[in-house]
Amino acid sequence: MIPVSEALDRLFALVTPLDTQEVGLTAATGRVLRTPAIATRDQPPFAASAMDGYAIRDADCAPGARLTVIGEAAAGHGYAGRVGPGEAVRIFTGAPVPAGADRVVIQEDTTRDGDEVTLSPGISENRNIRAAGVDFRAGDALSAPRLLRPADIALAASMNADRLTVSRRPEVAIIATGDELVAPGGAPRADQIIASNAYGLHGIVAQAGGAPRLLPIAGDSMAALAQAFELARGADIVVTIGGASVGDHDLVGEAASEAGMERAFWKVAIRPGKPLMAGRFGDALLLGLPGNPVSSMVCAHVFLVPLIRALSGLPPAPAPRHRARLAAPLAANGPREHYLRAATGPDGVTAFSKQDSSLLSVLSDADCLIVQPPHDPARDTGDVVEVIAL
Repeated sequence: MIPVSEALDRLFALVTPLDTQEVGLTAATGRVLRTPAIATRDQPPFAASAMDGYAIRDADCAPGARLTVIGEAAAGHGYAGRVGPGEAVRIFTGAPVPAGADRVVIQEDTTRDGDEVTLSPGISENRNIRAAGVDFRAGDALSAPRLLRPADIALAASMNADRLTVSRRPEVAIIATGDELVAPGGAPRADQIIASNAYGLHGIVAQAGGAPRLLPIAGDSMAALAQAFELARGADIVVTIGGASVGDHDLVGEAASEAGMERAFWKVAIRPGKPLMAGRFGDALLLGLPGNPVSSMVCAHVFLVPLIRALSGLPPAPAPRHRARLAAPLAANGPREHYLRAATGPDGVTAFSKQDSSLLSVLSDADCLIVQPPHDPARDTGDVVEVIAL
């Protein structure tokens, strides 16, 4: 068995980032930006009022000063003239500050009577003006690569970019294997179970920015697996579920080799997991996940999601971790890196008492995985651990 870190390194060594495509802004959220977006103008493009009030000269800003209102400036409708001595322009948030004005006195600090406005005592010292280019300047860039969030899309739009160059979504073919499996909604025999892993993985792939393709369940025969691998051709990643262990009915590794897989590794020191396989499959990458439901889902978070991100052009990196305090003690760990289903509360994170790899109900209740290194000693309440958010 190899450690998780080495397995990830071997996996990333197989990665060549995918080609790119241009998409509109409304299709870009969750995609990986591959070419920087460049601003074509300053933002704001002019000095703008930050408040509703009156644009005046510094020389006229004194309690009790009476000024003549000579016009109005609103967002999209600037005032074309100039503010002179003893004058003010009624101005609204976002409007260009008129020439000659040095500040905006908020309307709460004024009294209006017809065309005359009087400044109140206790005027704020704030100028209430947003300088031209205070957000960004023409030529500034939204850097790449990056996973585009809604805030990034808004920034690109304000830069006047209507299309962005992003990675093509990695297509992920998902193959569940085993004679014991029946699709949800089917009529299983007494000795069969409902296939669940593939549907959970479909969701993980979609959330990670991939394009999942769910293939028919492949039975425990070389012919059925060969057909499944043929159906998977054209995908960027082929994910198999189950059949990668050493039992008499575990045929995935052999079938994958006959279909052309060049194995990069098999068996990883991870819990839940262990019978994990990866390699190159023609132009695609193949990731063979364990058959136990929780094992396949946890290994997908640890290996498949980072693989999708790397193929999308992001720097190769493990799943992000953060530090959290234990709200309950944790038993000592064995020789494999352990990913424990856990829940976050006001006092920290607590590992569930049941960690059997068949219990999807526990995974459904979990909001994170506690990462326990190999041979980690017992931990007390309040100790700091590393956590992967789910």
